[in-house]
Amino acid sequence: MAKSVKIAVSSLERSPSHLLHRALQLALDVYAAETGPGAVTQRQYAVLAAVAEHEGLTQTDLVRATGIDRSTLADMIARMISKAYLARERSTTDGRANTVRLTDTGRAILDEAAPRVAAADARILAYLAANKRESFLGVLRDLAKAGEKALMDGDLGEPGTAAKKKAKAAAAKATAKPAAKTVKAAKVPKKKKDKDKDKKDKKVKKSKKDV
Repeated sequence: MAKSVKIAVSSLERSPSHLLHRALQLALDVYAAETGPGAVTQRQYAVLAAVAEHEGLTQTDLVRATGIDRSTLADMIARMISKAYLARERSTTDGRANTVRLTDTGRAILDEAAPRVAAADARILAYLAANKRESFLGVLRDLAKAGEKALMDGDLGEPGTAAKKKAKAAAAKATAKPAAKTVKAAKVPKKKKDKDKDKKDKKVKKSKKDV
């Protein structure tokens, strides 16, 4: 059997997107191994856990709680309702919105999966040195919060959206500065003109006096 050789690509070793993708692959593989075939997916588990912890969440609330995009989440919820994991109800505080709650089946699924998911999380963290685990979780939380803020601010839209916003703000700022200078420049000649007029008046008075 040929001996496997590790091939390092320096540009990829410093790429956050690539490294996060590799880490995600590992996490999903460990999740699948620990939960077994036929188990709810990691994202389905996240939805069940969020609903269990906060009964009566709307779809918008679930987008914020799980980070799953709205269209994907809508499809997931529809499938989970068809499997009787979730039930949809009209919101008691907003007549235009629907909320979801766990059914007995959904709670049983969640309770069954919870210890297996905990085992998967422990196995993932075990790949790191003990003194790095908390800081690793902290970095992931910070990144998730930053991503949520960027999404809310509209910085995760079409490619170049954030750059376009910055360029537009810079252009507006650059346009505003010359305008202020123009106003200031217009005032200077006026003051100078007044001074010249005063000097001229004094000269006229002095010449009259001399006469």
